[in-house]
Amino acid sequence: MGMTPLSSPKNPSPLSPSVQERRMEDPSMYHSLTTARSPLFKSSSWQLLTDQGRVFPLRAGGRILELIYSSKQFKTKGGLTAGTATTHYYASEEFKTKQKCTESFTCSPLEVISEGDYKQSTYCHLLLGLYFCDQVDFVTSAFAYSMVHVFTAFEGLWEEICHDIRQGSLSNSRVTSPRMRRAVLEHLSPNPSLALKIESKCRELQRLDWCCTIPELWPNAKYIYSIMTGSMQPYLKKLRHYAGELPLVCADYGSTESWIGVNLDPYAPPQTVTFTVIPTLAYFEFIPLVNSQHKRPTDDVIDLDYQEDEPLPLSQVKLGQQYELVLTTYTGLYRYRLGDVVEVASFYKGAPQLTFVCRRKLILTINIDKNTEKDLQLAVERSSQLLVQCRAELVDFTSHADTSKHPGHYVIYWEIKVKDGDEIRDRVLQECCREMDAAFADYGYVVSRRTNSIGPLELRLVKDGTFGNILEHYISNGATMSQYKTPRCTNNPVLLRILDHNTVKHFWSTAYG
Repeated sequence: MGMTPLSSPKNPSPLSPSVQERRMEDPSMYHSLTTARSPLFKSSSWQLLTDQGRVFPLRAGGRILELIYSSKQFKTKGGLTAGTATTHYYASEEFKTKQKCTESFTCSPLEVISEGDYKQSTYCHLLLGLYFCDQVDFVTSAFAYSMVHVFTAFEGLWEEICHDIRQGSLSNSRVTSPRMRRAVLEHLSPNPSLALKIESKCRELQRLDWCCTIPELWPNAKYIYSIMTGSMQPYLKKLRHYAGELPLVCADYGSTESWIGVNLDPYAPPQTVTFTVIPTLAYFEFIPLVNSQHKRPTDDVIDLDYQEDEPLPLSQVKLGQQYELVLTTYTGLYRYRLGDVVEVASFYKGAPQLTFVCRRKLILTINIDKNTEKDLQLAVERSSQLLVQCRAELVDFTSHADTSKHPGHYVIYWEIKVKDGDEIRDRVLQECCREMDAAFADYGYVVSRRTNSIGPLELRLVKDGTFGNILEHYISNGATMSQYKTPRCTNNPVLLRILDHNTVKHFWSTAYG
C-alpha cells in the first residue's frame, strides 16, 4: 500500500521510530499521556448514568441489576497484576466511585461479581436482584447473550430463590463459596410477603412462557442496557420476549483496545443504532472497503474478503461507505487493525456516526466462496423463521466448513427449544436446511453449489444444553461470563467433538437439486 504497515491482532506492528525516540528522551511522556487519558476512558462507563440518565431519570439511592462477572486476578513473574479488562475495572476504586457519585448501586456485592464461578454468581445476582426488586432502576449486562442466559436459567431457579427470600437463607447446593455466602447473607433477612408476591408472579409468567419477565418482576425498571449489535443480534428476539415493552438501549461502542463512540440516541432500536465517534479517545483511521465478488489469485484469499484503498483520517470519511477501523492509542498500540467493519450512517457536528456491520474475518470458506458472520446470521435468521409453525425457537447456533471429504460443505449446528414438550417435525427441519442453503447469496458460494464444487449444506440438530457445554468449556479455560460470545464458526477439535457427540439428527439441503 506504499505506507507504514498496519498492525493487526495476528501481526502487530512496532511503534514508529519517532514515538520510540520520544519515549527515550522523556520516559515520563508515555506515562503522563496514559494517565491523562485514563479518566476520559473510564468516564465512558458513566455514559449510561449521565446521558442515558437524562432520558431515563434514575432515583437517588436506586439500584442496578448488573449481571456482571469477573475472573480472578493473578500476578505475573514480573509482579504485575493480570486479568481481563472487566476484571480490573470491577476490582478498581473507579467502580466503587461511580456508584457513590451517581447514587446508583449494584444489587450484588463485589464478592458475587469476582468469585469466578458464574453459576454461583448468577444465582446470587438473581436472588439479590429480586430481594431489592422494587429499587431496581434498570437491568444491564456486558452482552445480550449473558442476559438471555441468566433469565433462561431463572426459569429453573425461581422456586429455590423464593424459598431463600422467604427464609432469609442461601441455598447450600447452589452457593458453596464461603466468601460469597457471607457477603450475600449480610443483605438478607426473612421476607415471606415478598416471596409470596414473587411466587404468584412467577406462576403466571410460567403460564405465559415467561413473556415480560423483567417488567413484571422489576416493576420500576426503566430500560435494558447491553451490547446488542453484531454477534449479539441473534439473541434480541429472546431478550425482547423477556423485556416486553421496555426500551432496549444499546451500550456504547468500545473494545479492549480502546473506546470508540457513544450512542447518543437511547431510544434507537438495536437494529438501527449508530455510534458517534469521539475523536479524542484515540487517533482513528479508516480503510475504505469494497466487497470483492471474485476469487483473487493470491494465497491470502481466505482473509481478503474486501478490496482495500488507502487509509483515511476521520475527517475524510464519506456517507454510506464501509471501512475497517484502525486505532493508534494513548497506551501504545500503533495503527492497530481492529477487525471491525463499520459504515458511516450520518454525521453529528462533523463527527461520523457509525453502524456496526460485521467482523472483518471470513468465517466460512471452502472454494471461492466468502461468507462472513453477517452472511451466516442472515441465513440462519431467514431459515429459523420456519420453526414458528412447530412452536419452536432457535436457542443458539454455530458452523464449520467441513473439508474432510470432497467436495467440502458447510455444517450448521442448531440447538432448538420446543415449547410444551412438543416434537419438531423432520419435514420442517428439512425445509429449514434447504432455506438456509439457498439464503447464502455470496456469488462464489452460489456458483460453487451449482457446479458441485461445494456439497449440499448439512444441518445438525444437537441435544438440549449442548451450547451450555461449550460455555462450560470456555469458562473452564479462563474465559469470563461477561466476555463470552458463542463462536459462530469453529475448527476447534474439542468444540467439534462436543458438537458431534451431542448431534441427534442430520439433514441435507436439496436447494440445488
